[in-house]
Parts: sequence; C-alpha cells; structure tokens
Amino acid sequence: MGNKNQQFIGISFALLATALWSGNFVVARGWSAEIHPFSLAFYRWTVAVLVFTPFALRAVKRDWKAIRANLPYLSLTALLGVSAFNTLIYFAGRSTTAINLSLIALTFPIFILLLSSIFFKEKITLKKTFGILIVLVGVLTIISQGQLSSLLQLSFHAGDPLMLMAAFTFSIHSMLLKRKPTEISVISLQYITFLIGLLILLPFFLVNKSLQTEAETISLPMFASILYIGICASLVSFVSWNKAIEKIGAPSAGMIYFLLPLFSGFAAWIFLGEHLQVYHLVSGLLIVVGIVVSTRKAIPR
Repeated sequence: MGNKNQQFIGISFALLATALWSGNFVVARGWSAEIHPFSLAFYRWTVAVLVFTPFALRAVKRDWKAIRANLPYLSLTALLGVSAFNTLIYFAGRSTTAINLSLIALTFPIFILLLSSIFFKEKITLKKTFGILIVLVGVLTIISQGQLSSLLQLSFHAGDPLMLMAAFTFSIHSMLLKRKPTEISVISLQYITFLIGLLILLPFFLVNKSLQTEAETISLPMFASILYIGICASLVSFVSWNKAIEKIGAPSAGMIYFLLPLFSGFAAWIFLGEHLQVYHLVSGLLIVVGIVVSTRKAIPR
C-alpha cells in the first residue's frame, strides 16, 4: 500500500508540473502580438527570482564558495536553460500555434541521445536509430502541416524551426545538469541560474525598450499571465517535478512529460480558440512512439 501511495503522489506531482509547463506555450502564443519576447522573458524571470529569493537565500549562503568556483558552468547553464530556451519559445510563439510549440518541445530527449553519442561516445543502437527516425517524421509532419510534399517548397510556420532550436538548446542544458557539481544544492543551482539568466536578458530587454516607438501596456490579464509563468510555470513546476522524480524516478516522470501536448492543446482550445487537426494527432503519436522506442530499456527476464 505504501508503494502505491508513493506512486500515486509521484504521478500527481509529475502531472501537475507538466500541466503548468503547458501553460507557458499558451502564454507565448496568446500574448505574442502585445508584448515583445524579450520583455515577456525578462518579466517572467524577474517574478521567478523575486518570489524564489526568500526561500533560496539560506542555501545560496551555505553553497556560496562552491557557487563562486563554478560560475562559468552556472553561467552557461543559465544562458541555455533560462535566457535562450524560453526566449526562443516566445519568439516562436509569434508565428506558430501553442499546439505546435508543445509537440516540437517533445523532441529534446532525441537531441540528448544524439549529443551523448557525439560527445560522450554513447552507442546509438538500431532501436534508438529507428526511434529517432520516427520522431523526425513526426516533427516534419508538424512543420509541413501534414503535407510532407510542401517541405520541397519550404512551406511551414516560421516559428516551428525556432521551437526546434529551443528544444536543441534545452537538450544541451539538460546534459549540463547531469554534471552538476555535487557541492551545490539543487535549490542553489536553480536560483543562481534564474538570477544569472535574468542578468543576461537585461541588456537585450533594455536595448529593445529603447528601440520601441510605442510603450508596451501591461493589462491586468497580461500581468496575471506573467505571474503565472513566473510562479507556476517556473517555481511550482520545478518543485513538483523534483518531487515526482523523488517518488517515481526520472524515467517514469519523463513518460508523463509526453502528455505535454495534450494539456497545451486543451488550454489552447479553451483560451486561444485553436483547433486540433488530424496532422497534430498523427505527429504527436509519432513523436511519442519514437521517443518510447528510443529510450525504453529492455526488461530483464
């Protein structure tokens, strides 16, 4: 009974984190015309840092010596996972749908497999190769909007390649996290990467503000959306995801992450009026099947 409770709690936390992350794609698309991506990213991480600070100060103070010694590593992790990854999502959201964003986001495990093979000489088996090919077909199905022949004329949403670039960036970030210095706690790592990522965004935000001919007006609904992505899609999802991994392990939590397009699609339908097309369902199925084939380990008999 105890194990079942642990599993239920772990699955619940993983579902909560995935559902909250899915909202980030809806915000990226929903406010794409009203707010610049640099502004949205900067406001998001400002909220995240301000809310996180009281809870992280003790851990940061304890780990400060190790943080200073590992600033190059932390800076690169912040650049990829905070500054670049989410800003690319917000740029992509200007010219593609929230459903596409969430579907393409699922490709990052495949990028991890490929990069691990190139840089760490991890063998890509025939099974993994087959899975990668299935995922590739799924991604091409999204980009071509179900008309693969249109790829010959490069007819696709301009934001789709940007989202693919974001997934690639996040895969490098994830590989760096696997090599986290043991003397730095998870709380300190997360807070410092949030803070450094925000500082990296600051000059881009200021330059963009100086070039704007009209001031951006933050309405109450937009402010609520910024609070959502800063608190729920950043802090709460982070805590929930780590709790899920603690209870059921990373592989099981990762499988629940593949439900991301389901949550995003439902939210996009409710808030943005987007409709699922047949090619979304086909591409989503292909991506999930490909990732399962590539990452599933054989069960010993």
